[in-house]
Amino acid sequence: MKTKNIFKYLMLLFLALQLNSCVSTEAEQKFDETPTERLNGQKKELNDLLLSSAEGWKAVYYTDDTQLGGFTHLFKFLPNGKVDMASDFDADTDIHNSQYEIQLGSTVSVVFTTKNKIHLLSDSNNSPIAAGKGFLGDFQFLYYGQENGDIVFRTNRTVKEVRFVKATAQDWTDLKKNTVSNANMTGDINSPLFRIMEINDGSAVKKYDFNYNAVTRFGSAAPLETGNLETLKVAVAYTPAGLTVKPAIVVGTQSLKDFIYEPTDKSFVATGTGGAKVAIKFTNAPPILTDDYKLFLEGGPQITIGYIAANLATAATNSAYAKSILDKVNATLAANQKIARVQIAFNDPLNGNYIAYTFNGGKAAIYHFFTTSEDAVNKTIILTDDGWSANAATRAFLKILDDEIVNPKGLYLKKESFTIFYSNVIYTYASAATPFRLTNYRF
Repeated sequence: MKTKNIFKYLMLLFLALQLNSCVSTEAEQKFDETPTERLNGQKKELNDLLLSSAEGWKAVYYTDDTQLGGFTHLFKFLPNGKVDMASDFDADTDIHNSQYEIQLGSTVSVVFTTKNKIHLLSDSNNSPIAAGKGFLGDFQFLYYGQENGDIVFRTNRTVKEVRFVKATAQDWTDLKKNTVSNANMTGDINSPLFRIMEINDGSAVKKYDFNYNAVTRFGSAAPLETGNLETLKVAVAYTPAGLTVKPAIVVGTQSLKDFIYEPTDKSFVATGTGGAKVAIKFTNAPPILTDDYKLFLEGGPQITIGYIAANLATAATNSAYAKSILDKVNATLAANQKIARVQIAFNDPLNGNYIAYTFNGGKAAIYHFFTTSEDAVNKTIILTDDGWSANAATRAFLKILDDEIVNPKGLYLKKESFTIFYSNVIYTYASAATPFRLTNYRF
């Protein structure tokens, strides 16, 4: 090989070595930070992020959306490790100040170190599902980066994703409206006892018996039509206008999740296009009607059912409204006198049909006689006045109770599948006009 060519090849080799040397140096510079230095960099990054939003951050925290709903929290992170926080967990939506830290471990996390609203979800003394587990919540959130302006975290204990989105001034102002939505969904003692969910795809309607637990913010919908085997479960979070559900409810090709409260009929409605909508409604009529009432009609067997206060006052099937009526009646009696029984006899061969009101404390029983008829369409039994054993003045204190039982729209009677204390069959009756429901033994 000529000397000239040898020199040329040596120069090319030298340049190649120089180029590799430069690339290697840049790569080494990228990875010359220690793990601690990288974590410290992430710590600063997270702290700067938390402080960067003028109105703070909002998180709708679903601790376990298979059995619990979502709880809205607002955070305003302040210098020196302080944080202002508000939540719709309960009726207290005021802002509370506490402390937070950004801690280093296997990754960077934000930890709420002193008690604030977020800790209500992890309080083991407040457990709606399993004793000692609280609401399955956490107060340490592992930093996983940013996405579309959100801060992405995962919970320390359950590794659930939680997103902090930038809050607005309106979010802080409107938070108290979430508690109004909560009250509208939960209802009060005057609200109808039952709920139904209706899913309309624009051409057909499917109906479901909707059971909702106001404490866990979780609902389940069981189909009412034969042939529909789809049971739905939804985790509920409240909004200023109503509520949102997770997962969304699929209606045809649409997914509906945002429900608006309709004050005219106290329903919650999610509306799509082409007539698609989902409605959650209160109703006085049980979603599933039975023929259990027919056994008690004229000409049937002799049957007596009775509410015995000593054993049945705490039955879960007594409605809050019914208990309030009983309390009002008891409040009119002498201190040592209370309602002992509300006993209803059907087809007694000697006395016919009657309601026997008996009392503790030596007060004499009062009897109200009635006849029975049915509303076969609505499947109710109607008790019609047929005289009293006491005059109007003597029995006046019973009117608010008796009017619930002897009401023109009738009663829904249901044979229950449970027992209380004794083996007696349990029947409940519920008014077709009001949320009055009382629990009874059959004798």
